[in-house]
Amino acid sequence: MGTTYSVALHGENHDRMEEAINAAFAEVQRLDNLLSVYRAASAWSEINRLAGQRPVAATPEVFKLIAKCLHYSRRSEGTFDITVGPLMKTWGFFKGAGRLPGRDEIAAVLNTVGYRHLCLDRAGGTVRSDIEGMEIDPGGIGKGYAVDRMVEILRTRGFDTALVMASSSSIYGMGAPPDEPRGWRVDIRNPKRPRQGSATEVFLKDMALSTSGGYAQTFSAGGRVFSHILDPRTGYPAEGMLLVSVTALRAIDSEAWTKPCFILGRSWALKNRARLLNAFFCEDGPEQAWGWLS
Repeated sequence: MGTTYSVALHGENHDRMEEAINAAFAEVQRLDNLLSVYRAASAWSEINRLAGQRPVAATPEVFKLIAKCLHYSRRSEGTFDITVGPLMKTWGFFKGAGRLPGRDEIAAVLNTVGYRHLCLDRAGGTVRSDIEGMEIDPGGIGKGYAVDRMVEILRTRGFDTALVMASSSSIYGMGAPPDEPRGWRVDIRNPKRPRQGSATEVFLKDMALSTSGGYAQTFSAGGRVFSHILDPRTGYPAEGMLLVSVTALRAIDSEAWTKPCFILGRSWALKNRARLLNAFFCEDGPEQAWGWLS
């Protein structure tokens, strides 16, 4: 899924620990084969190829995940949109580069974007799109879902103290390490100096943290810097925010809600915080104004 996964596990039996970690990594590989849009044979890629032509049968797991994405799309006022794939490609972020498309090009691509065009048939377990060219993109929740599944596997094997990470974007702290009863200490990077310091720290104890940072993937054109965090409603990168971190009970939720918080800002998060446990905002302004929702 285009990222690196890691596990720090506490236990007393080395062999059991190694078996549990191997099982967790095997689950990541299974999900990559199932969900990755970089793999032509994945179930997700098959839906993208065929759903505009006919209903495509989905496994119960994939169907449930897409339904969850549509839930996030509706509740986020379209700022989380599972169908953002064509926009990501148009802006060159699909392969990690970046390019500045023309206005007409963006307008044309927006005709293929919109979660309302994705239709699920629960009785038949199928997915279809009512427009050609639509592509669903798991990038907004795939890593969080994988982290949650890794945590489930470690728990079913009898472990309750671990830190599971999908790079630094989605993290879950199980229990608390022996030397820190508050939980696993995680630094949230300073978006103005991401390699030099942190903006704040958080302790994760049976809690997930996900971060969306506009600095993470950018390119410059015409004297401006463009971020990879796109507003699916306009077709352009979101502005005004440098970084948002969200905590939640599950990594799939923390990851999904970082995008609406990044695009819609602190006021929207305050109104909708029942879906979040908390959120840390770094607006494009003075650092002393950064902070958690009060």
